[in-house]
Amino acid sequence: MQQHLIAIDLDGTTLNDQAQLSEKTIETLRKLDQLGHLVCIVTGRPYRNSRDIYRQIGLDNPIVNFNGAYCHYPSRPAWLGGYHYELDKEIAFDLLTKQDELGIDMILAEGKEQLYSSNLNIPDSPFFPKDSNLIASLNRKSLLDNPTALTILCAESNMKVIEDRIIAHYGDSVSVRTWGGVLPLLEVIHAGIYKNRGVQAIADFYHIPLQNILAFGDENNDLEMLQYAGLGVAMKNAVPEVLAVADAVTDYTNDQDGLALFLEEYFNLK
Repeated sequence: MQQHLIAIDLDGTTLNDQAQLSEKTIETLRKLDQLGHLVCIVTGRPYRNSRDIYRQIGLDNPIVNFNGAYCHYPSRPAWLGGYHYELDKEIAFDLLTKQDELGIDMILAEGKEQLYSSNLNIPDSPFFPKDSNLIASLNRKSLLDNPTALTILCAESNMKVIEDRIIAHYGDSVSVRTWGGVLPLLEVIHAGIYKNRGVQAIADFYHIPLQNILAFGDENNDLEMLQYAGLGVAMKNAVPEVLAVADAVTDYTNDQDGLALFLEEYFNLK
């Protein structure tokens, strides 16, 4: 069988409802990797909190973080297929001055390893580090380099207003995505960058044709990736917008090994 690129979202797709990998999922992804297919994580998470999942699966492939803003090969820092799109740090400082006016509870700026926050009372979430040494106060003295992404926490009812204000003010230079779930938030990254950008970069580097690209996702930040892939697969638990654009839907949810069972049948692994 020809080599395929299998692009997998993490939360709500590869991970179960406890944000964990099941043994079934690990076994299936490892088997595909051993068969010569390219299994690549494509996630909104930063690398710092997707690293352990990458290692647990046992991958040595490129990975895409920050919804397509950072594509890299962890064991090959000089990999020519990688890229990194940054934000102008002045956007973070400008939003910081408008935090009360816009009804923003917290602004976080993501460096590759360090997280900078306007409030050090970070929510307990798998998206944020538990080690306080990895979190610094967000100000001009600490944030010296351009961040990869900004994360904005606010009341869910206020998200659309804040998103519209950001687009009106910075629309030419940023893209804004909404994350739902247990911790609703807004993510701001470089304009025009979505998950499909990372998938395309990997496919181009390895000369994998479009018809051999499978992509799996469940949330709005997966839309472009599923539309780009030769076969875009929505999880059974996906939001309506993702279900509407998918070429196929898994028979089972992320909490029922839906990804693994679909791949097992598609590649005839039984």
